[in-house]
Amino acid sequence: MTSSFPADTDTHVATLSNGVRVLTLQLPHVDSVQISVFVRTGSLHESKSLNGISHVVEHMAFKGTHDRTCQQINLDAERLGADVNAHTDKDHTAYHMRGLARDAVRFLHMLADIVRHSTFPEAELERERQVILHEYTEDEDDPLSTAYKLFDKMSFGNHPLAQPVIGTRRNIERFTRADLLGYVQRQYTAGNVIVGIAGNVDPQALFREAETAFGSMPTGPAHTVAAPAYVGGVASKRQPGFSQTHLVLGYPIPSLREDHQAAVVAAALFGEGMSSPLMDEIRERRGLVYYAACSADVFDLSGQCVIEASTSSTQLDECVTEISRLLAQHAGRVDPVDLERARNQITVRHLRTHERPVRRLEAAVQDLFVFGHVRPRAELAAGIAGVTAPQVREAFERMLASRASVAVAGKVPAGTNDRITARLSAGAAAG
Repeated sequence: MTSSFPADTDTHVATLSNGVRVLTLQLPHVDSVQISVFVRTGSLHESKSLNGISHVVEHMAFKGTHDRTCQQINLDAERLGADVNAHTDKDHTAYHMRGLARDAVRFLHMLADIVRHSTFPEAELERERQVILHEYTEDEDDPLSTAYKLFDKMSFGNHPLAQPVIGTRRNIERFTRADLLGYVQRQYTAGNVIVGIAGNVDPQALFREAETAFGSMPTGPAHTVAAPAYVGGVASKRQPGFSQTHLVLGYPIPSLREDHQAAVVAAALFGEGMSSPLMDEIRERRGLVYYAACSADVFDLSGQCVIEASTSSTQLDECVTEISRLLAQHAGRVDPVDLERARNQITVRHLRTHERPVRRLEAAVQDLFVFGHVRPRAELAAGIAGVTAPQVREAFERMLASRASVAVAGKVPAGTNDRITARLSAGAAAG
């Protein structure tokens, strides 16, 4: 897919001899540099028996390489004042360093050592396993996190996209060093790696350094997964000890590869900000929640319009009815002022992303993985500015034509699933 807009002049993409791509964003106004290595592997690319291994590998990558111990890895970065971090998501794993621009070359080689030469020491694995199990317990005890995991399951069924990034307790407890080494050998290949650099740097000089650091990485085919079939349904989990009820409700929307802009505007119009219909109606006018929001999560394989609310168990039914009514109402009419607000909120959100190096790198890397090029900022702005009220109404109509995915966790009354199903129908009729 070729853009009709000229590429941004501060964005440079080059490919090493083995297929590793190097993305450089020149930011002459900053004195720091952000360097990140993105690997296209996450829970989406795991079998059920390996669910959670991407996250374990990310933790263990910092526990020692052929040349440096865990303590040396941390000290080498912090002596230079740098922050070191990493994260795992459904579709990628990323390793980050941020420090002074003058140290960019050193950071590049430090990250290459972590990503390419980690040894996953047996003793460190046993210690880190306990750390990850603590993280798992914290995640399991969080009702909102529980609701989101149920929501993914209701949306995508048995597709890997429904799997939690953190995996399962059983898997975490049994992963071996050999499992980690085998996974890295299969998944950490040149065709699935992007080195991202953002700062006041020389792109050509860092490209040459990247060739030295990553040029011998084994090649490999791009990791691809078939798109999921959307399922829909209602699920709930009662968690003793919690007084609040957490609701996640959503519908499928187009993926990043499809015409998704109207759905993005619809989500912002419906529930972004205190003046949005969602917050104005269910908080300000009815007092049903302290917090609620609506967002469009648009990815390579799928998209979701996600509505999140925290309420009380006694107000859950009314909350679901009002949300459903509001959605149906917006399938019939879109207020011009709300449309203006939504477009401008998305524009400002894009500007904030542009002003944060790590967020801008993440967005640009996603484009490279999905489209093979970085979409120009003018193209993104034009896509949102061109969305019309009839297109937004149609986006709501398409959502409501699908079966909702609903998850409830925390304090959950008996019979919740059946009542929510009935309330969705009642709200749609009232709308």
